[in-house]
Amino acid sequence: MSEPFPTPVDLDLRLVQCFTVVAEHRHFGRAAEALQTTQPSLSRQIRRLEQQVGVRLLDRTTRGTRLSEAGEIFLPQARELLRAAVEAMARTRAAARPSSVTIGYTRGLIITPAVRALRDRNPGAEVHTRLLAWNDSRAALLEHRVDAVVTRLPFPTDQLCVTVLYDEPRVLVVPRDHRLAGRESVTLEDIADEPIPHVRQSDPLLNAYWRLDPRPDGRPAPAGPLVEALEDKHELIAAGQAVAIGPPLDHATGLHPGLTTVPLHGVEPSQVVLATRTGDRSRLVTAFRKHAEALLTGAHRAAPTPTT
Repeated sequence: MSEPFPTPVDLDLRLVQCFTVVAEHRHFGRAAEALQTTQPSLSRQIRRLEQQVGVRLLDRTTRGTRLSEAGEIFLPQARELLRAAVEAMARTRAAARPSSVTIGYTRGLIITPAVRALRDRNPGAEVHTRLLAWNDSRAALLEHRVDAVVTRLPFPTDQLCVTVLYDEPRVLVVPRDHRLAGRESVTLEDIADEPIPHVRQSDPLLNAYWRLDPRPDGRPAPAGPLVEALEDKHELIAAGQAVAIGPPLDHATGLHPGLTTVPLHGVEPSQVVLATRTGDRSRLVTAFRKHAEALLTGAHRAAPTPTT
């Protein structure tokens, strides 16, 4: 006996997306701004969604907006619905374009040799590249915005296939007039009391890794300013308010002109990796992995030269 046809569901995914944005901001005004719509229009869309679902999802209070008990249950399901819809569309489009691939990379990493080899050996393929934010690699893959990413660990790797390409030393980033600028190298003892910024809304794993928190002896890293983005962190450091631990960027690949780097000894190097979606059988992704393993070894980039 065949399975009965599922009952039709009247659920507008555009309204579901509006709900998730309001749930994230906990405020209709800020959510409307993020969605580039008006607050009255957004309120009408949420009411329509509540009519479709059949329950109240949000409660307005004098302090903003909060999820109702039903809304708390619906929110993770709503996010999964949107993720599944994005993946369904991406997979369908990819099936219609088997000769197209997009390679992502993060700032300071060179992918040119592997991309050139992929294009040379697949002259009929559409090979695109895309620069990603330093913390966007996993999301870009799972949302099918890219098909492969060359980036740095650490980040959550569930649902991904990760291949280590090479190790990369970590360096200390300081203002040009800092007491440690120009040194041949420094250790953690040299910066034991130097404040290191936190990046707001960054993955805790990333924050802990690049702040070396806790330190090898178990002590917490010194508290530093809270910043919104990487560029804000560089401005703080250039102003002499903090130092940072980072990859060996130079001024051509994203280092603020008021900063310099010093080799940091006695810490584990970071790892540059190739990440793809688990189970992706695309011939172009497979080919790019081979080229990346053979050609992206770290030897193609010169170490940054400290300046004073």
